[in-house]
Amino acid sequence: MKIGAFEELVLLAVGALTDNAYGVSIKELLREKTGKNPSIGALHSALYRLEEKGCLISSEGGATAERGGRRKKYYTLTTRGRNVLIETSKLRLEFSKNIQGLNLRWDGL
Repeated sequence: MKIGAFEELVLLAVGALTDNAYGVSIKELLREKTGKNPSIGALHSALYRLEEKGCLISSEGGATAERGGRRKKYYTLTTRGRNVLIETSKLRLEFSKNIQGLNLRWDGL
């Protein structure tokens, strides 16, 4: 399965945030790690696409007064999402082997 670069970053952020992966926390982690500030609309579009592709599942948390009674939507990586990240990492490493002086490794692959 092919995913875009932004979708890959979103999957990585969801995986890194484990049980605290919801819109705002994902957006903040992406900003912290990439130095870019994705729009919440672009993020939600990517989350929706990744859920449709079977890479993520979502669940709703409890409603809170601080959110005006609205619930947070939490995201979790699926086995398929993890496999997509492994495939993507392998592909990147395979390409990097052909770049002289670039010694990237990951023993888990």
